Amino acid sequence: MSSPNTILANYSTAIYSTITLTSIFLAYRLLSSQSSKPTPVLPASEMKTVVILGGSFAGITAAHKLLKQAASTGDIKVILVSPNTHLYWNLATVRAIIPGQFPDEKLLQPIAPGFKQYRADQFEFVVGTAESLDLAGKKVTISSKTGTNVLSYDILVLATGSSTKSEAPWKPRSTYEETRDALHDYQAKVKKASSIVVVGAGSTGVETSGELGFEYGRTKKITLISSGDHILEGTPASVTKTATKLLRSLNVTLTLSTKVVGDAKLPDGRTELTLSNGQKIVTDLYLPSMGLTPNSSYIPGDLLNANGFVLVDEYLHVKGSKDVWAAGDISSVQRPQLVNALKQSEHVVKNIGLAIKGQNLIPFKAGGADMLAVPIGRKTGTGHMGNWKLPGFMINMVKGKTFFTEKLPKTIDGTA
Repeated sequence: MSSPNTILANYSTAIYSTITLTSIFLAYRLLSSQSSKPTPVLPASEMKTVVILGGSFAGITAAHKLLKQAASTGDIKVILVSPNTHLYWNLATVRAIIPGQFPDEKLLQPIAPGFKQYRADQFEFVVGTAESLDLAGKKVTISSKTGTNVLSYDILVLATGSSTKSEAPWKPRSTYEETRDALHDYQAKVKKASSIVVVGAGSTGVETSGELGFEYGRTKKITLISSGDHILEGTPASVTKTATKLLRSLNVTLTLSTKVVGDAKLPDGRTELTLSNGQKIVTDLYLPSMGLTPNSSYIPGDLLNANGFVLVDEYLHVKGSKDVWAAGDISSVQRPQLVNALKQSEHVVKNIGLAIKGQNLIPFKAGGADMLAVPIGRKTGTGHMGNWKLPGFMINMVKGKTFFTEKLPKTIDGTA
């Protein structure tokens, strides 16, 4: 799953020293500015049809930016294909699974109205799922409730994202109704449970445990299991130490250096977990937060790496093709994180514009400061930018209050 917690780099407004975090992120992007180099370009024609597969963050962002840059690149038509009619603000799921925290409309809003400013010959929204690609014929087969449709393209953008490996609430389901109903189901399970086990101590697992501890730490048994000897692996030691202290203050039990090697649903609805130390525990609710699977089943296997992510070249072309691009969780170029998805999406759009105009493309550079913001409960949190630890009040002010839910409509209409 795309880690929701790194979007601080795009939406931050808190002050670091006297500079906003957003400004710092932009500064890092400028410092890693990219030089162009020769590469094959697309043949010129009067109109280009761009098909974008995936109606989440990377896909919606690419669609708007392509349409907005059409004034300089020439006429294009964008066809956005999404299995879901709505965008799900899954960044807030860690809090949304607790009843009463967010109304549905703060988490789920329709995509199509966000593109009403474009003419019908500029934009088309197709609700469906990609089933197969014909790269030689430049066609993609889409299935929907009404049947099968074949779309032709001049340019194709793969932005179909990822899914969780196990049953979990962190990603959207196939339809708006299924996503909404699954969220309501988890809210009911959380409310009813006396014991909850969260497995995976990355940012999603730590945030979830913090939210549960803040709300229920005195009334429910909340456990976080980590396969490593500490939580938030890969972060500075000071961040790990603070996160551990904050979780324990919320009565969250930490089980470290332990893996879940098996899970089984019991007749009474509870889950039995088998641990790597041989122990078995039973919990009312099991919330796995580890591992993502790319949504790439429709893509030919020779275009994927061993884990199913799309292989791309230095320009973010799908390897071996100069008119197919990939951005977001589906791509192998970076870890599946939202900040990476948005950066890749913007770069793909820029290079598509250059290709249409017959100009040299710009290689993608994944540099920049490593950033993470982890709210723990509703008053504080921890995180870092590079080696600099972010204070808890900043994490809460920038991310912890709303999880950026106010950005949902702006993301959909392209004004974020």
